[in-house]
Amino acid sequence: MENKKIKIGIVDDDLLFVQLLKNYMDQDQRYEVVLTATSGHDFLNKTEKEIPDILILDLRMSNGDGLEVMSVLSQKDTETKIIVLSSFYRRSFMGQMLKMGAHAFLPKEIELEELLQVMHAVYHHGHYFSDEQVEVMRGQLSNKLPEFHAYSKDDLTEREIDVLRLVCQQLSTKEIADALFISPKTVETHKTNLMIKTCVKNMAGLVIYAVQNNIVNAHEIVLLDK
Repeated sequence: MENKKIKIGIVDDDLLFVQLLKNYMDQDQRYEVVLTATSGHDFLNKTEKEIPDILILDLRMSNGDGLEVMSVLSQKDTETKIIVLSSFYRRSFMGQMLKMGAHAFLPKEIELEELLQVMHAVYHHGHYFSDEQVEVMRGQLSNKLPEFHAYSKDDLTEREIDVLRLVCQQLSTKEIADALFISPKTVETHKTNLMIKTCVKNMAGLVIYAVQNNIVNAHEIVLLDK
């Protein structure tokens, strides 16, 4: 399992950026760039042939922007995790990006090594939040984001809440299974039930739900170690 290469897709209308990032990734044995595209429409046409594990996605492109790509992917049965990497980065957009289906939202000025760390966190834990993004969540999520049309937290089982709290601590499926003395398959079943009950699309959505419903405090969310 550990030897399996993580399949990467890169979508950005800056061809030089795409080529440089692909060349950098190709030198790392952990990753394999299986798809590149210079527009959203180009990417969506290519997904019929190859589905990446992680998609590095620009927001503003002339022929199908990042929001359109996220909207289309959200309607498909895909496990692709989306890292939005954009020069149009604003902390205040964080909640909306997560609601649209992004698993991480980063400024394009990020250093390459840090990008790799974020990719690792998203692939293994389902989401990534930086310190400043958690501060935004702490101050804004419960007040400014539309409420999810979801079950009440009282409708979640005690075990589902246990799993949800550990998801917020960025534990992997195996780590959650070990902590709760259940099988990884059972953990995945609880995660699926949580997403159905809360009407969210990914692990990041579950974290937002947990914060909004006071299941965890924003400061309890575990960040990527630096």
